[in-house]
Formats: sequence, structure tokens, C-alpha cells
Amino acid sequence: MCGIAGELRWDKEPVSKSVLGRMGLLVAHRGPDGEGLWVDGPVGLAHRRLSIIDLSKKASQPMPNETGSVRLTYNGELYNYRDLRKSLQRAGHRFRSESDTEVIVHAYEEWGEACVNRFNGHFAFAIWDQAERSLFLARDRFGTKPLYYYADGQTFLFASEVKSILSHPDVSKGICLPALNEYFTFQNIYSDLTLFEGIHLLPPGHTLSVSLNGPRRPVEDCYWRYTVPGQPSTMSIDDATEELSRLFEQAVTRQLMSDVPLGCYLSGGMDSSSITAIARRKLGRLPTFTMGYDLSSASGLELGFDERAQSEALSNLLKTEHYEMVLHAGDMEHTMPELIWHLEDLRVGQCYPNYYVARLAGKFVKVVLSGTGGDELFGGYPWRYHGRKGAQTGTAFAESYYKTWERLVPDGDKKALLNDRTNRELAGHSTLEVFRNVLETAEMPLDDGRDHVNASLLFEYKTFLHGLLLVEDRVSMAHGLETRMPFLDNDLLDFAVALPVDYKVKNWKALTAGPDRAKVGEPQQKILKTGEGKWILRQAMDGLIPPDVTTRVKQGFSAPDASWFRGESVDYISKLLLNPKAHIYEFLNRDYVFDRLHEHTSGHVNHRLLIWSLLSFEWWNRIFLHDQSPSEPANLYGA
Repeated sequence: MCGIAGELRWDKEPVSKSVLGRMGLLVAHRGPDGEGLWVDGPVGLAHRRLSIIDLSKKASQPMPNETGSVRLTYNGELYNYRDLRKSLQRAGHRFRSESDTEVIVHAYEEWGEACVNRFNGHFAFAIWDQAERSLFLARDRFGTKPLYYYADGQTFLFASEVKSILSHPDVSKGICLPALNEYFTFQNIYSDLTLFEGIHLLPPGHTLSVSLNGPRRPVEDCYWRYTVPGQPSTMSIDDATEELSRLFEQAVTRQLMSDVPLGCYLSGGMDSSSITAIARRKLGRLPTFTMGYDLSSASGLELGFDERAQSEALSNLLKTEHYEMVLHAGDMEHTMPELIWHLEDLRVGQCYPNYYVARLAGKFVKVVLSGTGGDELFGGYPWRYHGRKGAQTGTAFAESYYKTWERLVPDGDKKALLNDRTNRELAGHSTLEVFRNVLETAEMPLDDGRDHVNASLLFEYKTFLHGLLLVEDRVSMAHGLETRMPFLDNDLLDFAVALPVDYKVKNWKALTAGPDRAKVGEPQQKILKTGEGKWILRQAMDGLIPPDVTTRVKQGFSAPDASWFRGESVDYISKLLLNPKAHIYEFLNRDYVFDRLHEHTSGHVNHRLLIWSLLSFEWWNRIFLHDQSPSEPANLYGA
């Protein structure tokens, strides 16, 4: 894991080493083990290194080939790099290091831009090709590692994090209002926009090329997309369960490669428990980490949010070296400025618990395995795949399904949320069209309930999971920690996509025939029986972990914020958001915000997701548009 940045100047002016060095310095937290700069006239690459594979200086970056005609800056891990290395050696390539970085250099020499099709891992990288006078950038098929870029016709900039690009003197700070519209609809951004005007996120499974000799614009290409086969696998359930067990163990084993200490997140759920069980078997005793919550002021469903007892029982069973942390009401306030500085690109969920548990893990290990992705691949949210009666076309399905994913503010409330100036500037922008575009790129039929479930799974993979991955990257790399996700192994993913819906969601027919459910983000676990989601995965994990784990009700990783936002955190929220000079009111309508806060604190409606997003947006404004240092004492009243 690392931080990367770079610049190409179409105007042929030389890249400034001091500016490039500043871009690299701003992502030093991603790579505290080393740094590198390379400049050649109008092109420059920067790198910050977190040493995981081959800790020697031979693996330093930016890494050249033997002649210096190719040079790479890279963030990620290739889990199949040893196999690729053997193939490249047979083709005559010589290696001077033991790193996966050098495999990418030689793979590009051997296969050109098509090399990305051979990579099994998570990555974002940029290669300068001296012969072609061009930059080639790529991002992994899942979007695990971020890659942002900016192009104005004179200069092209890229980086692992937006703050590096913002530090360049040619870039001015501004807000992208269409992205803001997406964020306050979905608590996510589905397009390639970011909240920063002019700065884009390279989509997962895409490459980007920039040439000094060609047009002054980046050219994107999609090399991989999530598609559902026209005919699902005909493998029997018993054979499919056996094959899933094999592929899952293979995926976990691949991701155990490391020359530094490695551990696992261990909640009370099936996904992290299964990964830990295999890792423990392969490596012996290893550290595990979990987050718990003080529930003394919680109520309702939130009384079940603390999974420490379950994770401790699993740790005792698996004999891991277990560490845990307990969050209390008020812990959010102490980390918000620092957290938002790291997040930059606001996305899904209340992620301050993830930030704290990553900080805990980072004190003991440099690599941690996570269960992220299991739900999205195997149907872990059955309450989301609910009925779409009469939706026999893509348009009808999109319009119906869209209402489920209006996670924060529905379209009917948008004019009340946004102030007059923002509404005028957003005239004609449709988040429904953004939503439709995600589904239309799938090019899949929507003829029956089975297709609707597949479309839902695809949508979550491309949007909700992608948002989770961006957040996970930020909260872990803030602490110099690499997070790996075995469920996002290429072979395991390809197998899961081809499985029949019946193997994933046991009662899908009842789901697709039933009435519409409530929106995403509201507690839904009681809608269906426990075992109806991730059915085949539960069968495959049987014997690896105890039955009470494989049959446990799905539990999200969340603090009891609904209660805390009515209790101990009310004063903090009020001081930050009820202040008429709050920066959010440069774009939003304070009356709407005041009304939503009152609805929540009075107990009438649970607006925890919206409140978190408003808090995040206020700190985003302060830090990125108004230059408030995240390390300064918080001035909750001042603007």
C-alpha cells in the first residue's frame, strides 16, 4: 500500500520538483516507510511507500525498467504476482527485486495496456512510457484503491487523494454542485464526479491514457465490468457449495502473503469469522481486532449493536490474540475534523467507528483482512431485494428501485433542502438519470423477479460497495494500515456472479412478489428469516465456524447514533449545525435542516444518516473550502 501522485504538462513546461514533492508529502500517511520523486521535463511521478512485500530498497518507487524507458508509481498488491513473475521469466524478463511492483513493470513491457486483465489484486498505478510519450493509469476492477485526476488542457494531475491535487498552484478550490446533489440523495456519488469542482475519480475497472503528442484530454477505457451471465451455472447446490469452499480458502490464502505483521478484523458475523478461521489455520496464532459500543444510553434495535461478546467467544474458539476497543457517546466529536480531512471524498455511512478500529489495528500490524464484499456478492441484504410489481423494463425498474436508494433526501424535498442559488444552478440536473445510467451499463434483462434480484446485486456492487471501499481505504491508510478483502478475489467473484439467484437468496420469489419495503438505511432484519440471505455461503462455511455464527442475523457495523444524536451528542450537533453562520448554509436551506434535527431529537423520525452527512459536509466546507486546519481546536460557533 502506498500513496501516488504525478503531473504531465501539455504545455511542455517542466514539472516543479517542489510542487510534486508537496503533492507526495500530503499523502505521507499512506506511505511512511519511504519516498521517491522522478521528474523528466514535462512529466513527474511521486511515491510514498508502505513496505509490505520486499522491504529492501530494490523495491523503491517510482520504479524503472532496465533501460528507464518505462517508469511506475503504484499503490496496491497483486496476489497472483508470483505466477505472473514465472510467466514473465519464461518470456525472458529479468528481475532484480522480489516485489510485485516489478512484476507490473515487466507485465506492461510484455503485454502493454492489456496487462491489467491478468492482475488479481487491488491497485491504482501510473506508468510513464517514454517511447510513446504517454501516461497509462489503471484502477482495479473493484475500486479498492482510489485514483483521482484533474485536467485543464494545460496540465494533467493525478493522485491517490484529492488533497494532493488541491495543493497544485494551477488548481482552484470549488464545489461541484451536481456531486453535492448526488451526495444528499444517495449518501454517495454514483458518477465519476467528486465534491471538488474539476476533480474526477477514475471508475473501477477502467484505464486512462494521457499523451504529450495527442489531444489535450485524458482518454478513458473500461477493461472490466460486472456482468451477470445470460444462463446461470448449472452446478448442483452440493457441488457449488464444495467449489465455493475451495475458492474461498484459496482467496484467503492468496491474501496472506506479507513480509510484515498481519491480522484480521473479527466481529460476531460470518464473513470476518470465516476469514479469521482460515488465516489462523494457515499462519498460527494471529492478532484480531473488534470494536464495541457503550450501550448505556442506547435503546431499541441499537441495544444489539455491540458484538464484543460474540467476537470474544470466536477469538477464544480460534485461539487468536484478541484486541478490542469500546466507543462511547462523544467519541465522534473528538475525531471529526481529522477524519474528514482524511476522507475528503464523502461517501456512505457513519465511518468514525471504522476509523477508530483501524487506528487500533495499526498499532499492532501493517496488514489486516476484512470481510467486506461478502454481502454484496452473495445477497446479504435480502430486505433490499423487494418487490417491483409490473417493472418489466429497465426504465420502470430504475424508477421504482430509485426510491429505495434515496438514502438521505427524496427528490420531493430537494427544493426545500437546497437554497435558492443552489437550486437555480442545479436546474436540469437529475439524480434519477445518474441512477439509471448505473443500471443501463449492465445491459442485462429485467424480465422477472430473478432478474430484479440480480440487478439489485449488481447495483450494490457498483455503488454501495464502491463507497464502502473508498471509505475503508481512507480510514485504514490514515494509520498506515493496509486492508485486504478476500471476498474480492477475481476467481471467487467470477464464480459468485454465475451462481443462480436461488443459491444466494433462498426466498427470492417471495421477495419479488411482495410489497415495496422501506428505504435503505432503516433496520430491516425482521422482514425475512435469518438464513435467506447468503444461503450458499452459510452452507460453505458450515464446519469452518460454529452453526450459531452461520445462522446469525445480519448485523451492520454501526454505533448507536440514533440514540447518541438525541442524547450526549445533541449539544455538539446543535452548536455546529444550528449556528446561522455554518458553512453548509452557503448551499443548503437552514429551515429544512432545523426541522430535520427537531424531528430526530424529539424522537419522531430517525435521521441519523442525514445528521452525520450534515456534520461531515460542514467540516468538509471548513477544511477544504475555508482552510481550517483539522488539528486546530474546534470552533463550533465561528464560521
